[in-house]
Amino acid sequence: MTKTETAKPKKQLRGFAYDLRHNKWLLAMSVPGLICIILFNYIPMGGLAIAFQDYSLFLGIKGSTWVGFDNFARFFKDPYFFRILKNTFLLGLYSLLWSFPAPIILALAINEVKSTAFKKVTQTLTYLPYFISTVIIVGIMRALFASSGGIVNTVIVALGGEAIAFFNEPRWFRSLYIGSSIWQGMGYNSIIYLAAITGIDPQFYEAAKIDGASRMCCIRKITIPCILPTIAVLLTMSFGSILSVGFEKILLMYGPATYEVADVISTYTYRMGMLQQDFGYSSAVGMFNSVVAVILLMLGNWFSKHVLGDSLC
Repeated sequence: MTKTETAKPKKQLRGFAYDLRHNKWLLAMSVPGLICIILFNYIPMGGLAIAFQDYSLFLGIKGSTWVGFDNFARFFKDPYFFRILKNTFLLGLYSLLWSFPAPIILALAINEVKSTAFKKVTQTLTYLPYFISTVIIVGIMRALFASSGGIVNTVIVALGGEAIAFFNEPRWFRSLYIGSSIWQGMGYNSIIYLAAITGIDPQFYEAAKIDGASRMCCIRKITIPCILPTIAVLLTMSFGSILSVGFEKILLMYGPATYEVADVISTYTYRMGMLQQDFGYSSAVGMFNSVVAVILLMLGNWFSKHVLGDSLC
C-alpha cells in the first residue's frame, strides 16, 4: 500500500472527527432519519431469505424448505417473463424520456415570468395535482376518457369521429399512463430546479444583458449550465427507478384487455404474492427487479459522469 493510499483513510477519519466536534448538533438532527432508514430499509432486508425458500406462513423462515435459486429459474422460464420485463422497461423508459424534461422546462418558463402574482398562481396550480390521490387521478381520467359521456369522446364524436374505448385498447394505455404522470408530477418536481435557478448569481445575467444577450441566449448559456449538476444527479437517480413504475396507478388502470402492454413486474409480484400466496416466488421476482434497478443506477451514474460531467460518485 502506497503512502497516498495510507494517508487517505486517515484524512477521512480526521475530517469525520472535525465534523463530529464542530457540527455535532447538525449531525444529531440526522439521527432520527438514520434510525428510520435502518428500521424500515435495512432490517427488513433479512426477509429476502424467503426468495430462496419454498416459504410457508405457518413454518416461517426457519422452518421453510430452502430451494436455492429455483424461484428465480421458475421466473425466467415463465411464459410471460419477456412480456412483463418488456412492459416494465418500456413504461419506465418512456416515462424517463417524457417526464424527466417536463419539470425542467416548466421551471425555466416560470423563472422567465416577470409578474410575481402570476408566477405564484402558476406554481400553486401546477403543484396541486401531486397532492391528489392516485385513486382520484384515475377516476378523473376514466370520467374524461369514458367511452360514452366522456368529454374527450364527446368532442371526437362532435367532430365527426368515432368514440374510442381508451381504457380497453392496449395502444392507448402507455399514453394515458405517461401523460397523467407528467401532469401529476411536473409542478412538484420543478421545485428542485427552481431552487437551483434561484441560487444562480444575478451578476451573470446582468453581464450577459450588457453584452446584448437575449432571454433565450441567457437560458442556453447561463441557466442550463448552472443547473446541470442538479439535472445530472436527478437523472442518475431516475435511471435507478426505470423498473419501479407506478404500481398503484397501473393496478387501477389496467384490465384483462390491456395486460399485454400494462402487466409489469410490480403487478405480477402482487398477483403472485398477495392473490396466490406464493411468497417465496414473488420475493424472488421483487429481488430480481431490485438487482436490475441497481445495475441501471450504476449505468446512469456512468452516463452522467462521462456525458454530463457530474455524477453521484
